[in-house]
Amino acid sequence: MNQHPGPVVTTAQGTVRGLRRGDTLTFLNIPYAAPPRGAGRFAPPQPHEPWDGVRGATVPGPNAPQAARRLGDIDMTPYFGTGWSRGEDYLTVNVFAPAAGGGALPVMVFVHGGGFVAGSTRAALYDGSAFARDGVVLVTLNYRLGIAGFLDVPGAPANRGLLDVVAALRWVRENVSAFGGDPRNVTLFGQSAGATIVGGVLATPEAAGLFRRAIVQSGNGQGAFTPEQAARVTGAAAGALGIEPHVDAFGAIPDERLVQAAAELTGLDLRTETHSDPLIGLSPFSLVLDTQPAASVAAGLAADVDLLVGTNAEEGNLYLVPVGKYATSTAADVDEAAVRSHPDPARLVETYRAARPGASFAELRSAIMADALFGAGSRALADAHAAHPRSATYAYRFAWRSHALDGELGATHGVELPFVFDLADRPELHGPAALLGPDEAPADLAGRVHETWIRFARTGDPGWDPYDTDRRATMRIAAEWTQVDDPRGRERQAWS
Repeated sequence: MNQHPGPVVTTAQGTVRGLRRGDTLTFLNIPYAAPPRGAGRFAPPQPHEPWDGVRGATVPGPNAPQAARRLGDIDMTPYFGTGWSRGEDYLTVNVFAPAAGGGALPVMVFVHGGGFVAGSTRAALYDGSAFARDGVVLVTLNYRLGIAGFLDVPGAPANRGLLDVVAALRWVRENVSAFGGDPRNVTLFGQSAGATIVGGVLATPEAAGLFRRAIVQSGNGQGAFTPEQAARVTGAAAGALGIEPHVDAFGAIPDERLVQAAAELTGLDLRTETHSDPLIGLSPFSLVLDTQPAASVAAGLAADVDLLVGTNAEEGNLYLVPVGKYATSTAADVDEAAVRSHPDPARLVETYRAARPGASFAELRSAIMADALFGAGSRALADAHAAHPRSATYAYRFAWRSHALDGELGATHGVELPFVFDLADRPELHGPAALLGPDEAPADLAGRVHETWIRFARTGDPGWDPYDTDRRATMRIAAEWTQVDDPRGRERQAWS
């Protein structure tokens, strides 16, 4: 495709020159906050210094310090990216906008996933060209990860990665009109850890008014650690580093060692007398809050924000199939998943067996893990939001099955993303070990999912009945779309 002379846009911090490819303008690596250096890695995000002249915005920039992340036999490079691209000035956004302009276009701001320790705007899945093609200004952002982003460090503000997202939203409010976007019509959306962060932003009073709508894709409105759980992680991190658990000591450790120490924290048991581990041991990092986001939303925070929330039908498969733990699942594995997830594990297992007659041990294990990580917390967030009629709540369940890894991967965690970004035809997503498997996806599914997300961002209505706490109307998305009421009612009640 022919490239035209690069477009120039003036932001509040300085002028940037991007790329024009056909009808899409792309601006990469625009700072929204100052580089988090030294002790500043544990401080709130600060304004970026203005620059003189024209800053190039044509090549990807650095991302947050992180270890390479793999999931067994599945190629997740399009999802996580290729790892750590070094450089301090990484609190940046990418902007994709229609070349035709038009003014006052809907804006969508995406927060990537990666278990709070990985991911970036450089990942192939987050190419926003299709959004720009369809009349949206799409913004993707990097945020602090791991110890710098989410370790609860005495003397430092909590949830610094979430504070970065709020700072990026402020940048959008201040600058997006220069790219043709409407700062009064911003939809914040995220997936996995990014979706849990979106739920946290919903519950952050300082973010009120910065966005009008939100989409939570496979997040957890009950996924925050308690301060007691977080302190256990902080103690382990300080022990691994041989330092006192205080911000001054952490601030003196180089990024390379912080990344190494974060990787050494896997497998911590964060269960307490009063709380289970909301991430069931899969990550030692999450939001840290006294009150879960769903409870804050139930109390009225974000009552003016339209919300679309959903999960995938087989989320748990991603954590079992690629590492060879799915087909070998036993009754003991099902019981262990329940013990990690629920205060009454025997009742939970009994409920799932009754709700899924004929299900294999693998299916039961995966389903319990999925609800512990995403399903129960997503339903709690939807219920909490639906209790406030000032704005709309909608729910979906993505059920199209990938046939990767001999057909076992299924409608797993993350599989909806290529459809949301209308990238399901990308060759790196197809193959026996690629996220979408060896088969072609249904011809119109990506277009329809992508169009639905945009419709919600533009109007607040994705095209099906609102969710309320009586019917719990949910759109089941697959080759065929079917609206169902309270599709997981029996299992939902087990988590209440």
